[in-house]
Amino acid sequence: MDKKHKTWLSHLGEEVDAAFLYEVLEQRCSPGPERESYRRLAQIEKKHVEAWKTLLSEHEKQLAVPGPSIRARLMARLAAVTGTGWLRQVMLREEGNEVKSYLALYRKAEDTPTQEIALRLARDSAGHAESLNDLTGQSGEPWHQTNSGGILRNVVYGFNDGLTANFGLIAGVIGARATDHFILISGAAGLIADALSMGASGYLAAKSEQEVYDHEIGMEAEEIRLMPELEQEELAVIYQAKGMPQAAAEQLAAEIMKSPEKALEEKVREELGLATEKLQPLKEAWLTGTATAIGALIPLIPFVFLKGDAAIVLAFVLAMTAHFGVGALRSLFTGRGLWRSGWEMLLVGMGVAVVGYLLGSAITHLL
Repeated sequence: MDKKHKTWLSHLGEEVDAAFLYEVLEQRCSPGPERESYRRLAQIEKKHVEAWKTLLSEHEKQLAVPGPSIRARLMARLAAVTGTGWLRQVMLREEGNEVKSYLALYRKAEDTPTQEIALRLARDSAGHAESLNDLTGQSGEPWHQTNSGGILRNVVYGFNDGLTANFGLIAGVIGARATDHFILISGAAGLIADALSMGASGYLAAKSEQEVYDHEIGMEAEEIRLMPELEQEELAVIYQAKGMPQAAAEQLAAEIMKSPEKALEEKVREELGLATEKLQPLKEAWLTGTATAIGALIPLIPFVFLKGDAAIVLAFVLAMTAHFGVGALRSLFTGRGLWRSGWEMLLVGMGVAVVGYLLGSAITHLL
């Protein structure tokens, strides 16, 4: 199969996953406008699937439409346990990536059918991203956004940090020919230090971000109080920029400005592009710190129950398995392939262990 057909198949798989995940979001929503939006998005993605299938069949590439990928099914299962907030953000980023990908395909395509479908799907993906922007209370061009994942993302990265850092520490102590008791104490100290450090970092990051939000919101509230006419005019201009007729935009802006609270909420969302929900620094700290501690505990567990080579081998196996798993989970937020991300993280973990072991051994010989 040539490179062009592989690209088409890749896009087909992406559209299958998107349709499946929009159906997941639809099923987990209460009846209402948001659920209807996800239903429409899923239907459009299914039309995209048919478009790619038709293009492939026209080039004598008959095939059955593949089912959702392992990555998409894993995301659906996680959403069932953790909620869909992070999944909406991931889908927003995915749609943004599709806009860039389809525009690149349009520029590189050498045949008219491919150019036509790429341009149409780029426009559809841009519309989908803007719809998700509205549902998540964000603004701007979604394909230029970089943040996604929320609390679940922080948990995954906290787990990864604890696992990698403490495994490297334990490997270094092993390289120094330390006793099992000393390895256990060192690993426990590393666990506590990692968890406190990551928890404190999560708290300070969330607190600083919330302070910035509060400052901007406070300034906007003051502007509404002191300059209501100007703020009403700005709101009407925003609505017109989104395609609303001038008279209707001015009428809606005037209606909203009658309530300062509603006006502030609307200005925060439409003008500042800030999320309406408040960050919770203590919750961020607790979740990130706990995830870090759990990750750091994994290579330490064997030394609680075993000794010598048996404990070392089991710690290595557990740590490598966990590195692959956390790499696969990270792919949900990075957009990279599940297997590739897993193997890359496994190699990173192995590299950290080797460096730690060699440094521990070298220091012992030098001293």
